[in-house]
Amino acid sequence: MNLPSARRILARGSFAELARINTILRSETVGGALLLAATVAALIWANSPLADGYFALRDFKAGPAAWHLNLALGGWASDGLLVIFFFVAGLELKREFVAGDLRSPARAVVPIAAAVGGVLLPALLFTLVNLTQGPAVLKGWAIPTATDIAFALAVLAVISTHLPSALRTFLLTLAVVDDLIAIAIIAVFYPGELHLQFLALAALPLLAFTWLVQRRIRSWYLLLPLALATWALVHSSGIHATVAGVLLGFAVPVVRSAKRGGPGAGPGLAEHFEHRFRPLSAGVAVPLFAFFSAGVALGGASGLKSAFTDSVALGIVVALVAGKFAGVLGATWLVTKTTRARLDDGLAWIDVAGLALLAGVGFTVSLLISGLSYGEDSPHDSHAKVAILAGSVIAALLASIVLRSRNRHYRRLAELEAVDADGDGVPDVFPDGNGG
Repeated sequence: MNLPSARRILARGSFAELARINTILRSETVGGALLLAATVAALIWANSPLADGYFALRDFKAGPAAWHLNLALGGWASDGLLVIFFFVAGLELKREFVAGDLRSPARAVVPIAAAVGGVLLPALLFTLVNLTQGPAVLKGWAIPTATDIAFALAVLAVISTHLPSALRTFLLTLAVVDDLIAIAIIAVFYPGELHLQFLALAALPLLAFTWLVQRRIRSWYLLLPLALATWALVHSSGIHATVAGVLLGFAVPVVRSAKRGGPGAGPGLAEHFEHRFRPLSAGVAVPLFAFFSAGVALGGASGLKSAFTDSVALGIVVALVAGKFAGVLGATWLVTKTTRARLDDGLAWIDVAGLALLAGVGFTVSLLISGLSYGEDSPHDSHAKVAILAGSVIAALLASIVLRSRNRHYRRLAELEAVDADGDGVPDVFPDGNGG
């Protein structure tokens, strides 16, 4: 075999291996597992004898100061890498609004109401718990409002072998709307020092990016520099840089061009980009953000006691576990009782209760808002991170208990349907294997 042929075979093999890895990273369980592994690794390192190395790495600065980009590595993870996560969220949001469940008001109203309830009540509970603590503490009101779509879907994927598909659709729609509200909260309530000239300049590469993608141009050497310029200018403007990711995602068309076979001919550019970037988001961006954000020095038993005697931590845990549950379930009940909206025929109220508990898994965006609310130098920030972890674990465990019970129920129904194929209520096959 000659050398060029060998190189081609190796290249094909490398491409096939990369494609296989990308497919694995698109799995919800794998993305959730990587996120959990990064969090555990950060906590172990930050509380080990080598903790100084972790904090030195997190705080190491790099980047051009002239562009306001001389950031710590932890800052690069939250302001830079996390933009990929929000770009994918923007693509998913637009796809849901243009071609998904959010396109139909009749189908969207229940999960939208659930998402709004799951934002308002946790914010209210946090505020009530910390009402006497002053404005500096109350800045964290938005921390428990976010549902972590990656973690929640990963938990559901592990549990769900027989749960109705409508449950996943409900959770996905709720989480997508939740993301949209969280993005709006970050943009409106957590801006830095505003520099409107940079914001105006950011419109130029954003418009150029939009013009190219609307013409279905997907050349990376054209789109990537424009996306980076948009991100850098939005970051310099004082608006949180993750907003740039959402704006870029919204710019991408969902339906196919008429010149390429019409809207129904196949996946649009948004779905193509989502397919390409989801592995990078789930496998690199979100785990690295979690690694640099979740490393909290707990300080042993006394440190944990200090954390959970802080009203900030108490407010977050109560809001994530009780607030999300009551907000999602209560809003769903209210909208179905006062309007013509109805639950999907395949769902029972106990299913919605399990999903409402699962919505209390707040992680990625909650950690981001915690940093924006208090800053890394505040003890409230470390206490908030401990509370986010604790509240999310409690919510996931409670949801698992309810949903595993429902999974057994639906499995039994499936088994009964399997032995009563003609649907006459009489088993077609008896335990001894003989026909009825």
